[in-house]
Amino acid sequence: MADEIILLDFLPSIFGMRVRVALAEKGLKYEYREQDLWNKSPLLLEMNLVHKKIPVLIHNGKPICESTIIVQYIDEVWKDKSPLLPADPYERAQARFWADYIDKKLL
Repeated sequence: MADEIILLDFLPSIFGMRVRVALAEKGLKYEYREQDLWNKSPLLLEMNLVHKKIPVLIHNGKPICESTIIVQYIDEVWKDKSPLLPADPYERAQARFWADYIDKKLL
């Protein structure tokens, strides 16, 4: 059975863009479902019970929320395809530092 991947997102979202880039880097095909942030779909409300916001990755019916967590999930599940982080622990730490910096200082 092939993986079913659905992304609930809003195209201008920079958080969603992070997930879309990770999916593209891994070469994964997915169904994109645009969300109206002012009239949230029942699916979005059901899949993100806590925050009720995008992006949400639905993998085989199971939701994963929050863009950085989604990217980590993508990298762990499809580890046989183009790693998103360097193999070296120090270089991985540096990449995580800059991602955290961008989240806290630029967004």
